[in-house]
Amino acid sequence: MTTSSGPAATGDAAEKLERLVGPILSEAGYDLEELTAGPTGEVRAVRVIVDRDGGIGLDELAQVSRQLSEALDETDLFGEQAYDLEVSTPGIGRPLSLPRHWRRARGRKVAVRLLVDGAKSTVQGRVAEIDDDTVALLHNDKGRMRTQSIPFADIESAKIEVDFTRPGEAELRRCGLDDDEIARRRTPAS
Repeated sequence: MTTSSGPAATGDAAEKLERLVGPILSEAGYDLEELTAGPTGEVRAVRVIVDRDGGIGLDELAQVSRQLSEALDETDLFGEQAYDLEVSTPGIGRPLSLPRHWRRARGRKVAVRLLVDGAKSTVQGRVAEIDDDTVALLHNDKGRMRTQSIPFADIESAKIEVDFTRPGEAELRRCGLDDDEIARRRTPAS
């Protein structure tokens, strides 16, 4: 989790903000992925990035946003200064740096930058199996599927990629997704 504050907010204010929002998010079953607060002219911008296994819907984001707004209104954390609260989930391009990020990216297309013996390379694939030491990426070349096991120690950076394809059921099943998740991923957005 990243916590930061702008020039007008002290480290103490950032810690107070985290102590305020942390329990609310935890009680709702969310992980706090990032928290930033900084001035943007007359209004302080407060950005809260949350996630959880199974994802978060828009109605759930609205509900937790209301809870956080009420909690902020009840404090004098920002004094009389107005604030603009943004609550969202991590988007495409977010870095995969913790085990829970990899677990939640299962079946998603990712780009992984490797650093092995001083040599850099990049591979893409769908996140399949994950254990304490490695991630397996699934590669689908015109229906011929293979997995590539990559030690976490060899990963310099990784992020979720924009995926314009609709992966097949067999591909998602090979990534370890259950029937409900496969149906959700294969249903076009309305």
